[in-house]
Amino acid sequence: MGALSPLDPSSFSRPELAIIRHISLALNVDFEKRVLNGEATLTFDVLKDIDDLILDASNLNIHSIESEGGSQLQYKLGENVPNFGSKLTILLPKQATIDERLKIKIKYTTDPSASALQWLDAAQTSGKKHPYMFSQCQPIHARSILPCQDTPAVKFTYDAEVTAPEEFTVLMSALRGEVRGSKTTFKQPMPLPSYLVAIAVGVLESRTLGPRSKVWSEKEEIERSVWEFAETEKYLQAAERLCGPYEWTQYDLLVLPPSFPYGGMENPCLTFVTPTLLAGDRSQADVIVHEIMHSWTGNLVTNRNFEHFWLNEGFTVYLERKVAASLINDTNEAKRSRDFHSLLGLQELSETIELFGPSNALTKLVVDLDGVHPDDSFSRVPYEKGSLFLRYLEDLMGGPEVFDDFLRSYLTKFRKQSLDTDQFKAYLMDYFKNDDRLQNVDWQAWLDKSGMPPIIPDYDTTMTKEIVALVAKLDSPKVKFSYGDVKKFTPHQMIHFLQQLLERPPMSLEHVRSMGKAYKVDNSKNTEIQYRWLRLCVKSKDDSKLSEVFNFVNGNGRMKYVRPLYRDLYAWEAVRDQAIDNFLKNEKNMMHVSAYTLRKDLHLSVTSV
Repeated sequence: MGALSPLDPSSFSRPELAIIRHISLALNVDFEKRVLNGEATLTFDVLKDIDDLILDASNLNIHSIESEGGSQLQYKLGENVPNFGSKLTILLPKQATIDERLKIKIKYTTDPSASALQWLDAAQTSGKKHPYMFSQCQPIHARSILPCQDTPAVKFTYDAEVTAPEEFTVLMSALRGEVRGSKTTFKQPMPLPSYLVAIAVGVLESRTLGPRSKVWSEKEEIERSVWEFAETEKYLQAAERLCGPYEWTQYDLLVLPPSFPYGGMENPCLTFVTPTLLAGDRSQADVIVHEIMHSWTGNLVTNRNFEHFWLNEGFTVYLERKVAASLINDTNEAKRSRDFHSLLGLQELSETIELFGPSNALTKLVVDLDGVHPDDSFSRVPYEKGSLFLRYLEDLMGGPEVFDDFLRSYLTKFRKQSLDTDQFKAYLMDYFKNDDRLQNVDWQAWLDKSGMPPIIPDYDTTMTKEIVALVAKLDSPKVKFSYGDVKKFTPHQMIHFLQQLLERPPMSLEHVRSMGKAYKVDNSKNTEIQYRWLRLCVKSKDDSKLSEVFNFVNGNGRMKYVRPLYRDLYAWEAVRDQAIDNFLKNEKNMMHVSAYTLRKDLHLSVTSV
């Protein structure tokens, strides 16, 4: 299968002919049938003379399509392409001409298995009394909850009225309006791509974090959430100092149930986060800073399609580390901290490339997605290789004093737009047209070559020296473990230490058990530490830890943790069948993207949608 359309290999739509500018949604949430009954009114600007409109739809039951005047329109729903959905072609009664504005209304119902939605039974929630529903549309799952041009090349404003049982709270990636009985209204005046349309419906509570922020969660998590995210306003202000004003008005957080597959999702006005961030020590604040930075890179300035995903994620990781460092008063300590987190990211990049294989085309910074689902290309590569490329450019051009001005100029230039790598490169070259240092950049090696980046920045390794020394100590056959070895480690130093051990040959069973006890990692409540520790146990074939490992993967949907653990279990032949059985038993509790990718990791047939 090749590209589905000229602008985006993953979308049937043709926004170069007619482009959506606004969507009005009316949604009725049916927990019993696990569907949304929807009415979407789409407003198009016609860019070329056309006889039809082409949209993306995935397993939608279309009831009717009508023009602005109310007359029924003929339409054709094409054959379903597994995991990409169908081409929805709407025939116009007469040719629409350039500069014309069209409105059409589509009445439809989603499928109970819509890939963007997870419907949780009451038993899967913290409160155990009420069901819960939430969405995850990135990368190309919005087409399963509304007919649209499901490509990030298209940005539109939207409003919505959602009907749900009165005891439920409805939240969306928009400014919340009135709540009257069972109806809640929303308005999003900022243009956004379809993957940022988001909805969550549950019995929720909220607390105020700051002048423009609330945190939402089930009652059982609300107090922990308030404490963990109390510094949100401080992060927002630091981000504004680097990137300019925050334009989305409200910045709320929603702590979702554990099955949410990502650390966070940058839905505008309402970041979705995993409960694994509730570490009790604010050590995972970098995830919140990351999602805040998406308010500029990703949400305000967006990749044109997911072949250029690094423009979203590489920029965001790069900015996240700059902003997090800016919160440290001591300049030297700030640089050390930024470089330390970059080194941890480099470790994750190295492991990813080893997993994929250094010649795998999906380890390029700019990938070719013709016939490849964006979910299959998802990895740490666009995040870390992209961030590293920007750090290289920053160092090359004279450091933050020079490059920060370029960043602000770039964000202003492409505000509310979508772009590709060629446009980024052209703007960079033009901005620095009087500086010949850019002639030293090997663009082909950075953008189009598989494997590790051609150049690694000269990072400050001060914060890793104790870790390197401790790892070297472990090579002694008579090593003795003492809590004093790690007593002064920050949570991130412990994470770095465990990550280094994962890159080495497995430790002996005796050593891994002694270390876990002495270093107090075998009872850590920090999931970043916990997950790496459990991976070390699996790699050392510690069968006494298997029930703990299965409990962890069954109670946690975050793919960053669950996929590596399942791959490690699969590699352990003696427990491979047990791992597969455990997955199959729990697959029904997973979101589509988790089940889809884990099936591939476990070499099982992939379920299509």
